[in-house]
Amino acid sequence: MEKVIIIRYAEIHLKGKNRGYFERVFCVNLERAMKGLKHELHRTSGRYLVTAFDEARMEELCGRISRVFGVHSYSVGLCVPYDLDSVYRAAREVCPRAGSFKVQTHRADKKYPMTSMELSAHIGGRLLDEFPQLTVDVHEPGHTVCIDIRENGTALVFGKFERGAGGMPVGTSGKGLLLISGGIDSPVAGYMMAKRGMTVELLHFHSYPYTNDGAKEKVKELARLLARYSVSGRLLTLNVAHIQEEIHAKCAAELNVTLLRRFMFRLAEQTARDVNAKCLITGESLGQVASQTIEGITSSNAVVKLPVLRPLIGFDKEEIVLIAKKIGTFETSVLPYEDCCTVFLPDFPAIRPKLSFIEEEEKKLDAEALMREALATKEVFEL
Repeated sequence: MEKVIIIRYAEIHLKGKNRGYFERVFCVNLERAMKGLKHELHRTSGRYLVTAFDEARMEELCGRISRVFGVHSYSVGLCVPYDLDSVYRAAREVCPRAGSFKVQTHRADKKYPMTSMELSAHIGGRLLDEFPQLTVDVHEPGHTVCIDIRENGTALVFGKFERGAGGMPVGTSGKGLLLISGGIDSPVAGYMMAKRGMTVELLHFHSYPYTNDGAKEKVKELARLLARYSVSGRLLTLNVAHIQEEIHAKCAAELNVTLLRRFMFRLAEQTARDVNAKCLITGESLGQVASQTIEGITSSNAVVKLPVLRPLIGFDKEEIVLIAKKIGTFETSVLPYEDCCTVFLPDFPAIRPKLSFIEEEEKKLDAEALMREALATKEVFEL
């Protein structure tokens, strides 16, 4: 009788003839998540088993597994030969001694000499005989004993399904570059694209000396938190303070944010090409702030050729906050450090800027020189 962690994948079973590729990537991601913890990972038909682990660190191991995209659910259980006595001994370990219960059987091996219902009835009857304080409730049991008969002569016996992160294995949907600020939204956007299988690189714009090192450290911490979900552990930063100074000195005040964002998108596109990313990702939500009107979004898109993905575009703030709390980034995001967009913020930013007016104002700036200066400030942090 061996204690195991049983891992079931999510959408991979829908991939037909390409399923092998997705399973291989999924396996690599699981191994990466469990790195540094004693374990062995085995692949069976539609299941992954973690064995030979240190039970003292089982909670940490399960925590890491739960954050791997592609995991539909996992269970801590027992692996035994699938003869009746062995299955019963395992069920006896899993089942409580009192209260309501039921036995639920799944047979991957359809050649097993008993049907699923017959095996459930047999094991349930023996449990009732040994523990008279148990009662059967097949509709709303207090506990379920799950039996999974496998094709290799073994049975997996467990009591709970724990939810995994869901989604697709990271690395199966290309690479994108996330424009990460210190706020609530952009980390959630990165998480959501990683959940769809995208490898996510991180780019942060800062305005030192107008913003301090605390703001940068805050973003580093957000990057570390996202790395738990297989989002890149590398953070790229660019300084745009000189661009903001030029915009503030030469252009219409109400366009300060709009013009800055157009530069950010240009710089992000260049950085994306350098890291071989195929799209940009932002945390924009339609109408949430002045720069996130359809006119503001169109203005930003106009300066880049790469697609811009906005996974939060239809979310309200409450929905975004709920996800931020779930993934553990909220408490860091609300720390009181300013980001670059708060520097030279006009009293009345343009809500529906006209593209023709924006382009006229932008002609007052030497865009290529400002871009070169910003790109020369690039820093790379391996977190």
